[in-house]
Amino acid sequence: MRRALHCLVFGLGLLFAVPASAQVLSIAETPVLTIDSERLFLNSDFGKRVAREIEEQGNQLATENRQIEAELAEAEQDLTNKRKTMTPEAFRPLADAFDTRVQTTRQAQAAKSRALNSLLEQEREVFLNAAGPVLEALMQEVGASVVLERRTVFISANSTDITAAAIARLNETLGEGDTNTPEPKD
Repeated sequence: MRRALHCLVFGLGLLFAVPASAQVLSIAETPVLTIDSERLFLNSDFGKRVAREIEEQGNQLATENRQIEAELAEAEQDLTNKRKTMTPEAFRPLADAFDTRVQTTRQAQAAKSRALNSLLEQEREVFLNAAGPVLEALMQEVGASVVLERRTVFISANSTDITAAAIARLNETLGEGDTNTPEPKD
């Protein structure tokens, strides 16, 4: 009797066993997994490097914008002072030139800001492309057939979320990624 019970318990254990790789990853064996791609990117070493670089370049752009703003304010004040001593006909070309300078500067700085945003999106795309094989390997290890974006799933068990395991695996395989991120183009 005891031997039969032992065999039954052992047999049930085998029947409901999760593959060893899934046990190591603490992921439920399920055909559907979820992932938070935003958290995956931001919490990975790769994403943290990108965030540092984008922040650094953004700070440089903000410093440049403040410097330009100060220069334009000074030029505007100079123009305001000249207006008192000039005829409207003589003043108009100076005012038009200043307006053109302001518009050109705004456009150039806005282009730099857009380029920085574009760089962030490019880096995110590079990351997600590099993450694909890692996510596929995780998916195969636990016997899943699909990984869904967690934010588009109405409800799921937390055990289907592989974000933390994916971050750990990506940090091992990708690290910080390419540390020679190109400067945004003007």
